[in-house]
Amino acid sequence: MSRSAIQERAITIVAGDAKLHGDLALPEQAAGVVIFAHGSGSSRHSTRNRYVAAVLQEAGLGTLLMDLLTEAEERGDVRTREHRFDVALLARRVRAAADWLSAASGSSVARIGLFGASTGAAAALVCAARRRDLIDAVVSRGGRPDLAGDALAGVAAPTLLIVGGEDDVVLDLNRQALAALTCEKRLEIISGATHLFEEPGALEQVARLAANWFLGRRS
Repeated sequence: MSRSAIQERAITIVAGDAKLHGDLALPEQAAGVVIFAHGSGSSRHSTRNRYVAAVLQEAGLGTLLMDLLTEAEERGDVRTREHRFDVALLARRVRAAADWLSAASGSSVARIGLFGASTGAAAALVCAARRRDLIDAVVSRGGRPDLAGDALAGVAAPTLLIVGGEDDVVLDLNRQALAALTCEKRLEIISGATHLFEEPGALEQVARLAANWFLGRRS
């Protein structure tokens, strides 16, 4: 799909007292929109998430990359790390984005997916548990779904956990989270990949798996 066929615009989402910046990209007749919930110390400018977003757009999916923290919160978090592990806060902001998409006039959003990385995966799953009526599917990339805690049992959306085969600690935590999920679920292990999927071809596999999952190609 050519970039000219994709409408892109900057948006602002109000979540409580916070105003959060986002980048929305909508292909013509998008099959749905995927909200990206980035991980610890990251932002909507994450090169890895932007790569995955481009692949999803080529597959006919819209994407919303957004900052989960305000600029002031980001500056403070560099020193204190106060917010990056505040899953409840991050989940409320992912939910605000999902509610915004659902209500936005002219967005023509029929299905909403969530793509979470690191702590953002936990936030995505908590949001999915709280908005079972709205979230269609969830994908976690090198995530910490275990941090979603008791919310895991309340997730109804089909959930895909993607972990690098060399990311031993996170892989074990994902296996524990997988056992707690009661929805349609799958754990995909990328052989030879470490936590950031920097190995040749690893992120491409993540993007392909995610696109298929969000489009319902799960067999």
